[in-house]
Amino acid sequence: MIPDRFQPVLAEMAPLTERFLAAGHRLYLVGGTVRDLLLGDVDAAGEIDFDATTDARPEEIKACLAGWANAIWTQGERFGTIGAKKRNAQGERTYEITTHRAEVYHDDSRKPDVAFADAIETDLSRRDFTINALALELTSPTPTLVDPFGGAADLATRTLRTPLAPEVSFSDDPLRMLRAARFIARLQMQPVPELEAAVRTMHSRLEIVSAERIRDELDKLISLPHPSAGMWFALETGLADEFLPELPAMRLEQDPIHRHKDVLTHTLAVVENVRPPAEPGAFDFRITRLAALFHDVGKPRTRGYQQGKGVTFHHHDAVGARMTRKRLEALRYSHDDVAAITELVALHLRFHTYQMGWTDSAVRRYVRDAGPLLAELNVLTRCDCTTRNERKAAMLGRRMDELEARIAELEARESLAALRPELDGNAVMELLALPPGRAVGEALAFLLDVRLDEGLLGDEEIRRRLQRWWHDRGQ
Repeated sequence: MIPDRFQPVLAEMAPLTERFLAAGHRLYLVGGTVRDLLLGDVDAAGEIDFDATTDARPEEIKACLAGWANAIWTQGERFGTIGAKKRNAQGERTYEITTHRAEVYHDDSRKPDVAFADAIETDLSRRDFTINALALELTSPTPTLVDPFGGAADLATRTLRTPLAPEVSFSDDPLRMLRAARFIARLQMQPVPELEAAVRTMHSRLEIVSAERIRDELDKLISLPHPSAGMWFALETGLADEFLPELPAMRLEQDPIHRHKDVLTHTLAVVENVRPPAEPGAFDFRITRLAALFHDVGKPRTRGYQQGKGVTFHHHDAVGARMTRKRLEALRYSHDDVAAITELVALHLRFHTYQMGWTDSAVRRYVRDAGPLLAELNVLTRCDCTTRNERKAAMLGRRMDELEARIAELEARESLAALRPELDGNAVMELLALPPGRAVGEALAFLLDVRLDEGLLGDEEIRRRLQRWWHDRGQ
């Protein structure tokens, strides 16, 4: 019996179902749509993918959509997929309808040869996991669940299996190995031994998958509420070696300064500590999670820091930032993403360099260095505390509270978000009778230092300071 929560979706699909039925075709909701409805993880009338499959060929799909959809697009037609948009009482919906497929992959290829199939069971057999090899026929007399591989039972027992042998499934699309990590984390799935064994022996095949696809899958994993189980699966099977080799290098790495017995365990704890913002937009959750993942990546390369041999926080962070940039660029992250995540890694220990309390000057420099990433840096700094020592954790929390209070206090007085010298370049050139050039830049650097150290001095005083600085230089 189909649960009541399916009814809004069935009602919304009914006009389209009638068109396919009238044309003599079968129509099925398929894959994750059915899985999530069975789980009750989505609002059936809200956030859901309207993905369907059919025995109709692309031209026949377009004919069924004509006169019903407000827009149709055919970019995926050669793969059997026709997209459509429809405005209704729920708003504008997007639908994708795909002809049953029987894909054939080749060992050296990232893309399948697509052949169309007539049977839904053939289509479902080529899907990644049994929990996604589910379909709900809409054109039968009553909606009927099609589950040839026991996906509903696996969903109930949280068992992760592939419809065919895992070696076949992962050979078809090696990205499915990383997708397995995501489902382990998202749905608390337990992989069957043969699936885990296949990943251990086949993870090198991930090299034929494009960096962009791996990046997108990593983003989905790292943005889950609790990604650690999936990350550990990737690490323990060797899969992480293929796309994040820096992480396995941190395992069992000692950090006596922060008392971490295992930097990798600490790293994943920090990732988990970064929770979605209570207020949307308060900080960039995905960027902060990725910064947490990479924040200590430089430690295996800066052993002097870990052994207390005088290696500075700055050196450790600079090494980590370079390593982070290299990996993110290899994964084809955008320029903006690379810049933001790398900067957070470079700054993540800045908080600990201020040991004598938060003077006005220290607060201004911290805010200036963080720039537009201030909210993300503060979240990362708080989440970097994973000590079990309650006294130490409370002390670090108080210091962070003090910093944020001092930032708010100075912001109210000085507009820290717009920290800049009190005089601009034109004023400097006019006051000192200078042409554009290096000396103007040096004067502006001096003025910025004064601004950071002493705050706003007023026009008369700052001009007097600049003239004295210029005189003392012997100019």
